[in-house]
Amino acid sequence: MYLSKIAIPWGKSQNAYNWHDCLWQLFPHQPDAKRDFLFRVEHTAVGQGSQILMQSQREPNPIAVGAKLLAKRDYPLTLKSGQVLRFILVANPVKTMKDQEDPPRKNKKGEVKTCRVPLFKEEQQREWLERKLLGAARLESITVQPNLPLYFRKKDHPPGKIVPVTFEGVLIVDQSIQLEALIINGIGPAKGFGCGLLSVARFR
Repeated sequence: MYLSKIAIPWGKSQNAYNWHDCLWQLFPHQPDAKRDFLFRVEHTAVGQGSQILMQSQREPNPIAVGAKLLAKRDYPLTLKSGQVLRFILVANPVKTMKDQEDPPRKNKKGEVKTCRVPLFKEEQQREWLERKLLGAARLESITVQPNLPLYFRKKDHPPGKIVPVTFEGVLIVDQSIQLEALIINGIGPAKGFGCGLLSVARFR
């Protein structure tokens, strides 16, 4: 895998839908490929743009329109059970609820419609992350920092919103293969809006 630092200009930084489109341009000539990258917005400066940390399974192309590759390095995963790691994760903790109408609305398959509801209480957010890590790692310490709501818009669609949370702390690896899968595939929904990238580093 690769870790890359990306710059996106201010004109493309004001709508979260544009982040994903700009990053896709770093992987040209593969129109049928599935998204195999995760990212996190590290900093945004008004009038200047955003700096993004991207993790990808393919090597990004330095030539792109709308995204500038600032730095890149190999990112091998060499985790071991029992290892103690620092971590940071920007995620979108939610619960899925069935439609509350009477009778409930159904989708084209005849199934009751569901929707994702943000978890706002810190205890619920911690429990959500513990469930996601179950079997892969356990939390030794954690802080939870609420982020500002993220608004986005797409042509011909009503505006949307997610409520990201930043988790930071220390974890202990239980099953290295399972934790590596979480790092590669990401945690939780809204990955196209900069959520789900679990970054780890040696603690001791």
